[in-house]
Formats: sequence, C-alpha cells, structure tokens
Amino acid sequence: MKYYSTKNNNISADFRTAVINGIADDGGLFMPEKIPQLPAGMMESLHTQSLQEIGMQVISKFAGDMDPSALLKIVEHAINFDAPVKTLSESLSILELFHGPTLAFKDYGARFLANSLAYFNKEEDKELIILVATSGDTGSAVASSFYGKEGIKVGLLYPSGMVSQIQEKQLTTMGNNIKSFEIEGTFDDCQRLVKTAFLDKDIKARFNLSSANSINIARLLPQSFYYFYAYGQVKKTLGVHDVIFTVPSGNFGNLTAGLIAGKMVLPVKKYIAAVNSNTVFTEYLQDGIII
Repeated sequence: MKYYSTKNNNISADFRTAVINGIADDGGLFMPEKIPQLPAGMMESLHTQSLQEIGMQVISKFAGDMDPSALLKIVEHAINFDAPVKTLSESLSILELFHGPTLAFKDYGARFLANSLAYFNKEEDKELIILVATSGDTGSAVASSFYGKEGIKVGLLYPSGMVSQIQEKQLTTMGNNIKSFEIEGTFDDCQRLVKTAFLDKDIKARFNLSSANSINIARLLPQSFYYFYAYGQVKKTLGVHDVIFTVPSGNFGNLTAGLIAGKMVLPVKKYIAAVNSNTVFTEYLQDGIII
C-alpha cells in the first residue's frame, strides 16, 4: 500500500514513511492510494469478534508491509479497552468512546500511533519530536499515549484559556518526555505554528519531526475500528441492518474514519455530521469560501 500527498499524487510513501513524517513535504496529507476492501462475509461475523480482532483485520490492509506479529502486538497493546454500544431504545443507541485512560475517543488513535512510532523509531539514532496542536482532548490523549516512550519527545501547543481545567492539568502535569506550551491565540493559531514547523526546511534538517494530530494517517485509521465494532453490536442486539451514525464533529477526523470504514464495505446507510455554533464548515458548504 502506498500513500500519496493530497496536494500532489505524484508524491508517495510507504506506511512507515507516511506515519513518521506525518505530512508530505509539500504540506499535503498522506492518504492511501486506494481504500482496500474487506471480505463481505466479514460483516456477517462482526458481532462475534473483539475490537482488537476487527482492528487487526482492518489495519493489516493498510500496513501490509509491517511484520504481522509486530502489528498485532501494537493493536493489542494500544487498544486494550472496550467501545461498548448502549441501547437507549429500539431505534437509538450510543457508542461509548470514553473508556480509554483520558476518557476521550482520541485514546484509540493516539495509542495506536504512539506504539507504531515507538516501533518504527526503536532502531533510529535520532530522537523523534512529536508536535501537536490541541484544543484539549487531543493533547491529553497524546500526552498519555506517548508518556515514557523511549527516544520520543512531545511538544503540545494549546490556546490559552480555551481548554477545560481538567484537560489543562492532563496536558501540563505529565513531565518526563511531555512538554506543554500555552499559546496566546486560538487552536487554529496553534495548528498554524505546527504546520509552519513541518514546512520549515531548516527545522526539519535539525530535528526529526512528526505529528500526532489527526493529520497523521496512523491517528485516523484506528478510529475506523470502532465503527465496524459498533455495527456488529447493534446488529447483534437489535437485529437491524440500516445503521445511521451521527458523529459530533469538529475537524471531521472521526467522521472521516467512519467514511473510510464505509468505503471498506461497512454497510452504513448514512452519516450525519453534527456541528455546534462553530459554523465554519457549514458556511464553506454553503458558499465555497475558505477562511
């Protein structure tokens, strides 16, 4: 499987390179050259499989050049908590994604990424620097996931006064290989600083940089695991086939993972992107103007 830059499909990389670099040299995101298909029969047995079993089948399609036993260890070590579906009524269920160590759905992707990067970097003689822009839960999940990982340091940039008290404590009290930087501005300002660092040739020459935001494909793909898992649970409990996922959305990373699951053959009837008063994306759909 090769990964291409969303800005130039002539730029490609293997899974390892895409994960370590985070983004392409031209500033584009790495996306798979194709969305692999899972066997249709797998959908009939989802209710009998664990989250880890499903995850291994999904990610092996994207990381086929990795040693299978090493990949299995990464999946089992990273996602060692559940993602249960709780039935509220005959037509409504909720997928609980707060069972990870920081109570955020981002624990699933962040822990997979951290373990993958630790595996890829173990034979390198250069320290890996992870830069992350966060508005709260991403930073907490990343800090927890990368804490104590040998040969890796993490820099967390968060907007001053714009994260909850508990999230700020999670961000700033880890220590060890986790450093936090309070930025005067918004999350977009933090994100801009991170992207600027990645595109600075002098900085990249001095430091081995990578990202743990959802712009990193290894953060994004593991979030597709629980869509398959949730579908299996709903089918087992309620016996329904027409499933609609309503996804609370910010930067649409979680939703994108769901769409990837759908492209892989998960028979989702519809996805609903639920947004709050932050209407930037809604306005873009209406007028096509990027702010």
